[in-house]
Amino acid sequence: MADPATSRVQPDGATGVLVLADGTVIWGRGFGATGSAVGEVCFNTAMTGYQEVMTDPSYAAQIVTFTFPHIGNVGANGEDIESHVEGAVGCVVRETVTPHSNFRAEQQFGEWMEKNGKIGLSGIDTRALTRRIRQNGAPNAVIAHAPDGKFDVPALIKRAQEWQGLEGMDLAPRVTRHEDEKWGGGPWALGTGYARAAWDNRPHVVAIDYGAKDNIFRNLVKAGARVTVVPAKTSLEAILALKPDGVFLSNGPGDPAATGEYAVPVIQALLERDIPLFGICLGHQMLALAAGAKTVKMHQGHRGANHPVQRVGESWGETRDLVEITSMNHGFAVDADSLPAGVEQTHISLFDGSNCGIAISGKKAFGVQYHPEASPGPQDSFYLFEKFVRMLG
Repeated sequence: MADPATSRVQPDGATGVLVLADGTVIWGRGFGATGSAVGEVCFNTAMTGYQEVMTDPSYAAQIVTFTFPHIGNVGANGEDIESHVEGAVGCVVRETVTPHSNFRAEQQFGEWMEKNGKIGLSGIDTRALTRRIRQNGAPNAVIAHAPDGKFDVPALIKRAQEWQGLEGMDLAPRVTRHEDEKWGGGPWALGTGYARAAWDNRPHVVAIDYGAKDNIFRNLVKAGARVTVVPAKTSLEAILALKPDGVFLSNGPGDPAATGEYAVPVIQALLERDIPLFGICLGHQMLALAAGAKTVKMHQGHRGANHPVQRVGESWGETRDLVEITSMNHGFAVDADSLPAGVEQTHISLFDGSNCGIAISGKKAFGVQYHPEASPGPQDSFYLFEKFVRMLG
């Protein structure tokens, strides 16, 4: 007998649906914004930080399945937003979002989702959906919410099937800043909020925004830098005119090979000038491409706040072989077998052995696949910001 939750026959009370490109229809209860959105379905294993996840630009064009069943319990607030540009288009959760219980909450999670145009779907067997993604890969899909329960399922299936998917897609122009920004924020503290950045004689970092999380810039400030953020397609000449002591390459969504069409030549020119470089996530992949490596689409990707990564590179000295608990969000990876001579693999995933870090010999240039600014561990990875800032002196 067919599972009614994945039948095209709509159950009573269903106000939301997830339609996969293979024709699978998964019914649930909609919340947040109404309407429909197309994207790639992925899963995130973190127990906390759902608001940060939903506002991370790296999740652009993605529908996030949360494996932790209770999402929304601490509500939403204005301080935990990673970016005000496009993030995840929607999310899938197990339990109905209940009233929040947290002293920092300013509104219910469902209300926040609605205000920000993000569609939610609850009442889903997220374990089964996660197993499906692990076995078959991340599918293209449409998520839809209609309070009256009326859906044109064949049209939703067709839309999911016609969507091109993330491979070959350059999404950085959709999520980048459009003007230079002199970054003014510092670390957050309970009771006082975010500090102001000091613009004194600190080393100057120019950060290229491919879809950056704001907390990256706060951590650069915490480590002792002053930061100017520039758009993804900023020219080499414009970057050099800002007189950087170092250049940071941010995270972001989409296929790194597509973004690399315009990003890689700039990064290669910066490497030729021996300007210190530090890349995170997509920025790490851009650095690898600039050095001559290749990137590949992963079967299911890595997303969560509990990913163990081992330091393996000789350049890490006495800290080699230490394991960090990291936060990750990526569906593409650097192909370790493609790393050319002179590019050292410095970190690997202990889940699947995939590349999680590189350093370029003879250059002050390194990158990591994971997100040290997300405070995993909770402070296992802050040393990376300090390492970069020390290079600038």
